[in-house]
Amino acid sequence: MIDQLTNTVNDRLKGTAIEPPGYENVNTTERVISAAAGTYILFKGLTTMFKHPFIGLGEAALGGMLLYRGATGYCPIYEKIGKDTTDLQAIRITERFIVNKPREEVYRFWRHLENLPKFMKHLASVTEIDEKVSHWAANIPGNVAKINWNAEITREEENRYIGWQSVDGSMVDNAGKVEFTDAISGAGTELNIELNYFPPAGSLGHGIAQLFNGWFEKMVREDIMNFKHYVEGEEYQRYMSTAAGE
Repeated sequence: MIDQLTNTVNDRLKGTAIEPPGYENVNTTERVISAAAGTYILFKGLTTMFKHPFIGLGEAALGGMLLYRGATGYCPIYEKIGKDTTDLQAIRITERFIVNKPREEVYRFWRHLENLPKFMKHLASVTEIDEKVSHWAANIPGNVAKINWNAEITREEENRYIGWQSVDGSMVDNAGKVEFTDAISGAGTELNIELNYFPPAGSLGHGIAQLFNGWFEKMVREDIMNFKHYVEGEEYQRYMSTAAGE
């Protein structure tokens, strides 16, 4: 419906003073709402105009503006205030907590990136290709498919810091970092964790952004917090015993 309305309105506005600039700053959801509301208000204004000319004219003008906004995807008011709702927002998650394990041990566990899916359920797998580059696969909500990318370690301070980001050309740009410090109490390790996911531009990006909704963000946040339960639990102890015996 929006595509047909867009083509019709754009054709009729070509060469006029209100021809849209050729780019959009209103997202699809807002356009559909604007078009529907504009059609209703415009019709109401036209039917009211004979009994109440001033009210009817105002409603018709408002309806026309909303219809223009929905059909073209362009809002002059957004243009003036520098707003663009077509921009895809990144998911940024930060958490800070303390685990009852030595800093060097916690760092070694994280540095072996293939360990991350043990407690991060949104990750299907992480495969280390070499000392810096690894291949990641993430589960899309509903497990209908997986998103894959390669990442590289961009900064590393032994026992203190790990930073990584996806390489150029990845389907989903992302980056992460973990800081390891001794807890002030002297018992355990304080972790400062940050994960960022940046959906790509274009129609593919909008599709992925719909999948990377609040539910996905909640799942990733829970995955991070799950590390404390994992590292202080029996599964981690079994992993450490196995690793020590190798």
